[in-house]
Amino acid sequence: MSLLEGMRGGLIVSAQAWPGSAIDDPYVLAAMAAAAQANGAAAVRMQGVANLRAGRARVTLPLIGLIKCEYPGFEPYITPTVREVAEVVEAGAEIVAFDATGRPRPDGTSVENLVDAIHAAGRLAMADCATAADALCAQAAGAEIVATTLCGYTSQTQGTPLPALALLRELCELNCFVICEGGVTTPHDVARAFRAGAGAVVVGTAITNVDWLVREFAGQAPKRPSRM
Repeated sequence: MSLLEGMRGGLIVSAQAWPGSAIDDPYVLAAMAAAAQANGAAAVRMQGVANLRAGRARVTLPLIGLIKCEYPGFEPYITPTVREVAEVVEAGAEIVAFDATGRPRPDGTSVENLVDAIHAAGRLAMADCATAADALCAQAAGAEIVATTLCGYTSQTQGTPLPALALLRELCELNCFVICEGGVTTPHDVARAFRAGAGAVVVGTAITNVDWLVREFAGQAPKRPSRM
């Protein structure tokens, strides 16, 4: 069975943390990845070299890796250049996720350049898209996976209801493995995404973001202590 077929119909858990969070620790995030594996996840998505290495040591599931790196004056920050592609590969991920929008990147890298670098390293390319046009370009460049990850998070798509099921349905018309990611917060959302044609669904914040979860629940409590 191919790696993609092994993920088809499955849940992908994004084990990430807000910068500065108490759980922003490779050991903790790797433990979350291991818990995801033990409870039925089909793959894990992680960011950062240290976190990816720790996760690789704990799980045998496919790892979707990315590097979040902000460059002043440029909007893409998910594996935006070939340099970050190399870091993800070195950290042991089988799949490299990258910003597939048409926005300028700091080194002039194109989507085609990123996909070529990923394939040259023997990895699969996951295009984090905001629009159907992004996905078409990524598909033309050879990306095996297209995802709705950035829909709602770019100026062009801001305000789009999430999860982005309308975009998901458009992407499902392409001959690619399609992942629904972004704004999936309940099991019902997961079911809706699969009914809309998703090959796999990513859930992150609703499962692994303890900071967000505590704030959501504490926000309904009469006593709201100040954050330390």
